[in-house]
This record gives sequence, structure tokens and C-alpha cells, in this order.
Amino acid sequence: MSELVLPNDTNTLGNLMGGRLMHWMDIAAAIASQKHCNCPVVTVSVDNVSFSNPIKLGNLLTIEAKLTRAFNSSMEVYLRVYGEDLSAQYKYLTNEAYMTFVALDPNGRPRKVPDLEPETPQELKMFDLALRRRQLRLILGGKMKPTEAGELKALFGME
Repeated sequence: MSELVLPNDTNTLGNLMGGRLMHWMDIAAAIASQKHCNCPVVTVSVDNVSFSNPIKLGNLLTIEAKLTRAFNSSMEVYLRVYGEDLSAQYKYLTNEAYMTFVALDPNGRPRKVPDLEPETPQELKMFDLALRRRQLRLILGGKMKPTEAGELKALFGME
């Protein structure tokens, strides 16, 4: 997904506002999720979003959103955000994040999503690590006890 950063998208320093960026990231990730499950989705979590480089007024913003894993009704999406100064022909990474979406049935209840089959070594690595990220999200959200997180036992000193 690409957007041109216009004056109404910026703060007083001429940089893209973080809230606007997060809005666009949410849209790109939702589209990737909906394309996978062919049904409406809702955002259930956003992992840490750090702003490493500002995106300036007039720059092009590009968001790459890719599913890393599908669980029962939820899907993890990895996002990379780039800024690009078109006149200088300079493209730069500004953000990375993970977002989680849940698929909904016609009654607005969670529904099962299709499995995701990783195809490349990088996709397989992201797929495998997604389970650890999910368990950490569930622990931080109070929906799982650290003792139940098999993939994270070493992190919590339980091995």
C-alpha cells in the first residue's frame, strides 16, 4: 500500500503524524488478513511500534503487509514501512511491527481461518517464531500464564 504524505498528514515539523501512520498500517494489515480468510477481520493487538526515521511531507510512504501465521481464528501480520524521497531517489525503512487480527463470521463471532503454508526458509522462520510472539502477547494480555507458554519457558526461567 502506498500513500503520498500531504500537509494534512503532518505535524508542525513537517513529519508524518504517528497516528496517521498507524491508521494506514492497520488498513494494510487488515487487507492482508482479509485476503487470506475471505471474511471481515478486526484488529486485536498491535505490537511495539517504534519510529526510527521520520517520513517527511511530500515523501511516498509504502507499507508491506504479509501474514506470518494463521492460528485458529487469529492471524499475525508483519509490516514493514518505508519512506521514499522521490526527487532524491532515496528509500529508507521507517518502521516494523506485528499486528494480530481475528476473522469474524456473519454474526460477528470469531471463525476458523485457513492454514498458512510457509514456502521459503524466511517464511518458515517467521512462521515458527510467530508462536512465541503469540504466547508472549497472551501472557502480557493476561490470557495465558507463563507456565502454560511452552515455547517461552526458558525466557521465564522455568526450564
